[in-house]
Amino acid sequence: MAESTVRVNAAVLVIGNEILSGRTQDTNLAYLAEKLNEYGIQVREARVVPDVEDAIVDAVNALRARFDYVFTTGGIGPTHDDITADCIAKAFGVPLVVDEEIAEILRRRPSPPEVMEARMRMARIPQGGGLIRNPFGPHGFYIGNVYVMAGIPQVMQAMIGALQGQLRRGETIRSRSVTAYLSEGQIARRLGDIQARYPHVDLGSYPFYRSDRYGTTLVMRGSVDADLDAMLAQVRQMIVELGGTPVDEGGG
Repeated sequence: MAESTVRVNAAVLVIGNEILSGRTQDTNLAYLAEKLNEYGIQVREARVVPDVEDAIVDAVNALRARFDYVFTTGGIGPTHDDITADCIAKAFGVPLVVDEEIAEILRRRPSPPEVMEARMRMARIPQGGGLIRNPFGPHGFYIGNVYVMAGIPQVMQAMIGALQGQLRRGETIRSRSVTAYLSEGQIARRLGDIQARYPHVDLGSYPFYRSDRYGTTLVMRGSVDADLDAMLAQVRQMIVELGGTPVDEGGG
């Protein structure tokens, strides 16, 4: 079967005061971008918002109108500041309901009444939503094109893994990269000429300073292997002609 030539896009919405304060370093975005590309879905935008109802609702509504999918992380735990489920329900204009499958999972671990009451917050999902399975405990949920997952990396990774094969698939983007000890200024004009020949391949330059020398890594990203290989050959030739030594960094 021929690979799809349709691009399916997504936005990632990271929710949490702890991310914005710097107390917690987000690793979920990088994992999601890579995993979703394997699923044929390209992450085209990411936002970080605090645990504030209006900020979450506004971001969800803006992103779900612009992208094929929105994936959120964070804010679905048992405490007072875990308000993501409430906000998603408000964004869609539906009430929250208790999902009995999640509630049953929570009841399996006996707890004092006040603890159980708090944990039952995690059983609430927007009316009309479905579940994202989680082998580590309570599930995430989805409604419309919005998929709501935990902020804990291990749990989020299990949830996105459970969605494999369930999402609309588009192109998978591949890459090639090459590094040389040439500055961006040295390569800028000719790099622009090469990009113009391949408008459907993204050609990015990423400068670095290493061993007291300036250099640049050039990364090519696209869905057609032949175009990527042709561009890589031209970039390598450019580096040689400018007096540099190209070092292939591989790709995928």
